[in-house]
Amino acid sequence: MRVDAGKFKGRKFIENKYAHIRPTTDKVRQALFVKLQFFLPGKSVLDLFCGTGAIGIEALSRGAGSVTMVDKDARSVAMTKQNLSNMGIVQKVNKCDALIFLENCAEKFDLIVLDPPYKSGLYGKVLSKIFEKNLLAEDGIIVCEHASGDQIENADFEVFDEKRYGNITLTYLQHKQV
Repeated sequence: MRVDAGKFKGRKFIENKYAHIRPTTDKVRQALFVKLQFFLPGKSVLDLFCGTGAIGIEALSRGAGSVTMVDKDARSVAMTKQNLSNMGIVQKVNKCDALIFLENCAEKFDLIVLDPPYKSGLYGKVLSKIFEKNLLAEDGIIVCEHASGDQIENADFEVFDEKRYGNITLTYLQHKQV
């Protein structure tokens, strides 16, 4: 796996040696950032369930203003820190449960990327907490990566796009239009 475009284009991510960490494939990551290429520059990004850090690093490479990375798994945090270090990026990685992080967060984000473990039942809880705490900027976007066929439980945001890439789907959410 490599950074696809931007400042760190072509740089390699370390090899994922853990079965429980499911990094976003190059194809899906590329499709996500091609869709958001004109939205992303200068924006604040939350990479929740950051895994290897690939999404956050790609966002930084493509001009995001800031990226906040969160994962509760010590191995994921260590891999993310190693990937950041290898790219020469100084960036804090928050080792914390996603719901606890959101509960204590006061920052608004322009882009929130959610990729929790599939079948974890976390999408609904996390989306509700983001809405409750008003963490998505008014014109912000939430991207949920999930197994194709799974539905995202959500009453607070509206789907404005959804794309399937084999067994992976990206669902794009925004504030409901009034």
